[in-house]
Amino acid sequence: MSVQANPQPARLARNASIVVVIVAALIAGYLSYLKVSDTAAVCIQGAAFDCGTVLNSAYSELGGIPIAWLGLALDLVVLALLLLENRTAFLQENGRMLVFGVVLFGFLYSVYLVYLQAAVLRAFCPWCLSHEALITILFGLTIWRLIKD
Repeated sequence: MSVQANPQPARLARNASIVVVIVAALIAGYLSYLKVSDTAAVCIQGAAFDCGTVLNSAYSELGGIPIAWLGLALDLVVLALLLLENRTAFLQENGRMLVFGVVLFGFLYSVYLVYLQAAVLRAFCPWCLSHEALITILFGLTIWRLIKD
């Protein structure tokens, strides 16, 4: 009978990060599709929830580029960094810090977007909040990876 060792915490955090960022990319992909196809989001209807208000607000674009596209780009960059982290010498040495930097930017921008939904628009998009929550989880995982390194 062989005893298997527990996976290293950093490896576990990396694998969890990959799963989280894939789910985030799927959500950002859906939001990007909505923007391209000019389709209404499947959304919870309620007092505070109004996807249309959020997704069509003046804040839904940055310099003419939909925020959903930027979120998808961020997710794909992070996914690529995570997948290539053990494959090149540069990323083996600097990958965790690069992932942290990209995710830190995404996290801070997500906080700003939640603020806009709560304080300015007074409407919430569950899809957007889900993506922002996943970026927050990813941020925690990247910190864990740096600490466990």
